[in-house]
Amino acid sequence: MTKKILIITDNLVDQINGVVTTYKNIEPYAARDGYSIDYINPGRYRYVDCPKYNEVKLAYPKDLGKTIEEISPDHIHIATEGLLGLFARRYLTIHGYSYNTAYHTKFPEAIKKIFNVPEFVTWPLICWFHSNSNCVLTTTPSMVKQLQSHGFGDNVKPWTRGVDRELFKPAEHEVRDKVILLNVSRVSKEKNLEAFYEMDYPNCQKIQVGDGPMLKQYIKRYPDVHFIGAKRGVELAHYYQQADVFVFPSCWDTFGLVMIEAMACGTPVAAYPVQGPLDVIDDNITGAMDNNLSIATKKALDLDREKVYNMSIKWSWERAWLIFRDNLKSSK
Repeated sequence: MTKKILIITDNLVDQINGVVTTYKNIEPYAARDGYSIDYINPGRYRYVDCPKYNEVKLAYPKDLGKTIEEISPDHIHIATEGLLGLFARRYLTIHGYSYNTAYHTKFPEAIKKIFNVPEFVTWPLICWFHSNSNCVLTTTPSMVKQLQSHGFGDNVKPWTRGVDRELFKPAEHEVRDKVILLNVSRVSKEKNLEAFYEMDYPNCQKIQVGDGPMLKQYIKRYPDVHFIGAKRGVELAHYYQQADVFVFPSCWDTFGLVMIEAMACGTPVAAYPVQGPLDVIDDNITGAMDNNLSIATKKALDLDREKVYNMSIKWSWERAWLIFRDNLKSSK
């Protein structure tokens, strides 16, 4: 008999981000093991974009409780800390449901960067949000430690990520006159993309894949950068495959799924030695880290692309699903 998993998320199904990608890629393994996944997301309701951060959708979930009862899930997972997540937390707690949660994004750091709200204000709210969760899934062991240092309990578990191997794989790499430096990201202030655009590196072409609230401003400000907008599927894989180095300037991602997509194509990563890259990059094998992004890029350029690919094989969506499955709790 198929067991129902309900995932409650503030993301739309067609958004391009690590949260949506993660759940989408565990679905086939869930079906294989006799589970079905249903979603409650802003697409069920009227919603608006969050000011200054249109990636977050603000929806009032009318009759949320009725929807949950109609779905009658065996397991419940709250994916995000947005409005839907808050309403769901309230309903589930009042009505005695058990549920798991996930911590995908450095929420306090992002809120500080975008809205200038101090972290001492938001960390207690994040702790409260997850306080009734049976299990809090986060991206890496270092994120587990960080959450516990802010008051989370022993129920925080590391939850790995994977790569679509049929899509992201090595291809013939064209040699060009210029070094191709690539970033794939939501084009927003908190991603620290200015460090990539302003990086002094000789004889290179910088390419930015992605959309976001800062795109128009950055196009005007950085005419030497080739902005191509959001790409998916084979088109996106092609950019990874043809890049000489994938440059990851973010200092606040909990993981950085785009790094392992690049590695799966054999492209080495250059990054700062911060949380995310420190967990994902095998230094001087799959990428290079340095407080000077130009130095990291130069080191990464010298790495063996075949070794980069071989080391990337450890990232698996099946493993991600098994961690998710093995931590599920009955909703009642």
